[in-house]
Amino acid sequence: MYTLIRVGIFAVVLAVLLLLQIQPFIAAIVAALISLCISIIFLRKPREEASKTLHAARENRGQAARAKAMSTSDDEDVEDTAVDDATRRTEAP
Repeated sequence: MYTLIRVGIFAVVLAVLLLLQIQPFIAAIVAALISLCISIIFLRKPREEASKTLHAARENRGQAARAKAMSTSDDEDVEDTAVDDATRRTEAP
């Protein structure tokens, strides 16, 4: 939601600047700076929510990676045991 609001602010400011017949390149730079300032000043709450969401997603990804690593090591243990058992059977007289 935060990103959509920022893009919307940028688009509105850019449209106004282009209507004022400012060169497109300069208008884009000025619109980016103005939208950045507006978002820093007025969009503190949505920015914090977006930050919390990203943090939670990163934490969940880290936990999923650890769980996958643990399940992989369990699979490897089972495979090692099966190989050891098969080797013992073939070596036994």
